[in-house]
Amino acid sequence: MSLSSFADNDGVFKRKESSFRRFISRQPGAEFPPEKGRYHLYISYACPWASRCYAFMKLKGLEDVIGLTVVKPVFERTKEGDDHYGWVFPKTENEVPGAQPDPLYGARSIRELYEMANPNYTGRYSVPVLWDKEKKTIVNNESSEIIKMFNDDFNNYAKHPHVNLYPPHLKSNMEQVNSWTYNSINNGVYRCGFATKQKPYEEAFAELFAALDQCEDILSKQRYIAGSELTESDIRLFETLVRFDEVYYVHFKCNKRLIHQYPNLFNYTKDVYQTDSIADTVNMFHIKQHYYRSHPSINPHGVVPVGPNIDFSTKHDRYRFKSG
Repeated sequence: MSLSSFADNDGVFKRKESSFRRFISRQPGAEFPPEKGRYHLYISYACPWASRCYAFMKLKGLEDVIGLTVVKPVFERTKEGDDHYGWVFPKTENEVPGAQPDPLYGARSIRELYEMANPNYTGRYSVPVLWDKEKKTIVNNESSEIIKMFNDDFNNYAKHPHVNLYPPHLKSNMEQVNSWTYNSINNGVYRCGFATKQKPYEEAFAELFAALDQCEDILSKQRYIAGSELTESDIRLFETLVRFDEVYYVHFKCNKRLIHQYPNLFNYTKDVYQTDSIADTVNMFHIKQHYYRSHPSINPHGVVPVGPNIDFSTKHDRYRFKSG
């Protein structure tokens, strides 16, 4: 199975909804209370949705509270005698740098975890997966909800409890920004890449670059996308921008302009990348290996481009704006 199989009869890419939507909560009697060592996060460095969960873990300082395991970057067969390809674990720590075997059950694939949580499950076997070791089940696989839990519900254990990526005074700005950046940029690159007909591709392409132009204009006036301080909206946007020149420009045919050709967007991407430990959550080897080798409908030979090797650690100019 590939994401391209989710294009409809009109050639439009349709992203499937997440299936596990339960919540860790500090409310008395909650089914999933926040506890140190109880939960485990499974991600891929390649996946922007999963990577933003890891970014929140790092920003909040939850590495010693919630376990983390990274899958291999390239899709492989998830079960013998089955045609499904998806996220799998390496057999050893040394098989793929940056990926680890499943430390809890020795699972071969993310699919096995879904089937452990629900033997009758028939949806996508996606990452991120937030796993409850006590109940041996998936709590949630929707990244937008996982990051909210990380931000709000683990402050008693977090190294950085003062970090709040959902500041109340920027809530309306964030909601407005998220409403158009998700569809036109975060999902927009996928709508370009997995469109199977010309018209939906061109429509998604036009929306994508109109939205990037809008970001460029906003970021010419303020340091961050929703205001004067780093918020969840920045992490969402960053995960697409950091992959754009290396992957989406070529692989998803988003080839009107590179991010490093936008002065404000490029400096903004470097700014977020250099924030605290965000750089630790970006593994470009995994990112490029996944996209170029896991989508045979787009790149049948699996050849991975060598360049452009963008350096996000170089000096940026975003300090010219006052921060919150």
